Amino acid sequence: MGRFGKGSEWSSWGFIVFGAFVYSVGLNAFLVTNHLAEGGFVGIALLLYYKLHWPIGLTFFILNIPLIVVAWKIFGRAFVAQTFVGVVAVSVFSSVTASWKVPTHDPLLAALYAGVVMGFGLGVLFRTGATTGGSDIIARLIRHYRGVAMGRSMFFIDLCVIAMVAIIIGRQTAMYSLVALFVASRVIDFVIEGANSGRALLIVSENTEAISDAILSRLERGTTLLKARGGFTGQDREVVYCVVAREEVTRVERIVHEMDPYAFVVVYNVHEVLGEGFTFHPPAGSPSASQPHSQSQENG
Repeated sequence: MGRFGKGSEWSSWGFIVFGAFVYSVGLNAFLVTNHLAEGGFVGIALLLYYKLHWPIGLTFFILNIPLIVVAWKIFGRAFVAQTFVGVVAVSVFSSVTASWKVPTHDPLLAALYAGVVMGFGLGVLFRTGATTGGSDIIARLIRHYRGVAMGRSMFFIDLCVIAMVAIIIGRQTAMYSLVALFVASRVIDFVIEGANSGRALLIVSENTEAISDAILSRLERGTTLLKARGGFTGQDREVVYCVVAREEVTRVERIVHEMDPYAFVVVYNVHEVLGEGFTFHPPAGSPSASQPHSQSQENG
């Protein structure tokens, strides 16, 4: 049941509730208190609250009911069960925390804190495989019937809501709300992927064996020697491929420069790394415990 599924199923439901609670705290304490807005169905609920004083939680829940019914028929019970819990939790906690306020005279500061807190809450919730309904369900339906990427659909929906904010409330509020949306999206990415992220390196050198051995002995990281052919020379050669933690990149670069000052090195982001040396370590006494940490002992 999502990436928190290593424990019991109850722990996953607990993370959904916890994520919804944190999200609701950020929503009320920073966004609502400082008269900022959101994207998606929460943004629509906020607009109705600001103009008609409709309760945010109840409005958000009512808006999601028809979408949940449609999703049940198309995507099945498993998806709807998690989403329904997420929707109910956000609806309840947004009402419970309605009196929690952190006022500030600086709307940019409010937007930044709202983005961090709400993004963290949504990230925890999304890691379980749950959602908060609304634009997520619509984006899934569009992908199902039209094949449009979910990210593109959700961005368009958020853009439409923010445009409504600009027209109904004001352009300045809309601009600060965009800051909160952007920060929240980055925090969501970090919570979902950042904890296990790393860096991958491709090293083209005439001394690949020595570089590979040095990485193994000094960093205890596995490497893979890939067969390659030079596009200009047509000569066969080996390329070293390895995945390391972010803080280890500089050490790898030093090793490469020491072994071959003319080596060609490419470093790129890896959103998530699973396996020995990253998400788990071998138990003491196991055969692999005395071996260098590697990506399956040799990056595959």
